[in-house]
Amino acid sequence: MISVCVATFNGAPYIAAQLASILASPRVDEVLVSDDGSTDSTMEIVRAIADSRVRVVDGPKLGLIRNYESLLAGARGEFVFLADQDDVWMPHKVDTMLAHLATADLVVSDCRVTDANLVVVNPSFFALRGSGPGLLRNLWRNSYLGCCMAMRRDLLRHALPFPPRLPMHDWWLGLVGESFGRVAFVSEALVLYRRHGANTSTTAGRSQATGWTRIRWRFALATALLGRRFGARRQTATP
Repeated sequence: MISVCVATFNGAPYIAAQLASILASPRVDEVLVSDDGSTDSTMEIVRAIADSRVRVVDGPKLGLIRNYESLLAGARGEFVFLADQDDVWMPHKVDTMLAHLATADLVVSDCRVTDANLVVVNPSFFALRGSGPGLLRNLWRNSYLGCCMAMRRDLLRHALPFPPRLPMHDWWLGLVGESFGRVAFVSEALVLYRRHGANTSTTAGRSQATGWTRIRWRFALATALLGRRFGARRQTATP
């Protein structure tokens, strides 16, 4: 079973195109949509979609990170994909990601960075970001992009619940994948990654956080990973 998790917030201009691109794959079994308190017509558009695979869930309304935490906890699939509300999936995305999930626990693909009208402004996020695997490398400079990620359900037992003070959910999930499983970076661009000035994340650009804040983020992530590692070892050692 394949689940797709979509967090929404005031995404009316783009959500219909994104959901259409996801639902175009017959291999998708459920699309969970959790809204964070939109004041536009986002949820009216979602509820009007005549496809039984779309499941609207009542999220915590505590921001993007906790919204995705709730979605991941509610996903029923063996394979779980993340999706942003304003992107567009390429037609072969699901098949390609599943092929890599045959040997990996977490997969992240490249994407094409576009403007609001899907005009490509950078053909490779990987090249733009210097993306690649490695725990220390990604602790220092995150190259995991949530909208391009999919994972095996087993990985979520290490990732959930999210620790407090996370800077971003995809950073944490990528590091958990590096720590507890096998990761794969797929060089093919499988998403049109739309940037329009109202995005919740700023992954494609330079962080506006202070140097001290960035240090605290990394310390919190490393501490949380060590805690999960210790907990996993203790469970293994318990008869």
